[in-house]
Amino acid sequence: MDKTALIGTWRMISWTRTVVATGEVSDAMGPDPIGYIAYHADGRMMAFVTSRDRPKLNGKAPSDSEKAALFDTMLAYTAAYTLQEDRVIHHVEAAWNPTWERALVRPVHIEGNRLVISDAPGTDLMTGEDVIYRLEFQKL
Repeated sequence: MDKTALIGTWRMISWTRTVVATGEVSDAMGPDPIGYIAYHADGRMMAFVTSRDRPKLNGKAPSDSEKAALFDTMLAYTAAYTLQEDRVIHHVEAAWNPTWERALVRPVHIEGNRLVISDAPGTDLMTGEDVIYRLEFQKL
């Protein structure tokens, strides 16, 4: 993939997860998540995603249980990135979840104005299941 095609800001269209053991497909952050991924020419990137149905707070500041629920409905990290053929590697430096502070290898391709990150293996943090993620973004 040509790095210049990846440069820019991309808005999330969908994020699905397929459970490896059963083949069951569901939305990873619920239907119609709010999310963006941005790739910069200097080799840096940022990603932020939330569920559209995030919990409402009972007060001005979240309680500990509300913080946990908010944590479970978001993803955010910043990284350097490199391209290797049909894969983008996010070298995560800081993340909402410290277990992501490592190299994340993501198969990637561009279809017109759509960025597709597919066949990305992972462990669902809510269920512990081995899953395969598919993320689709539209270029802004």
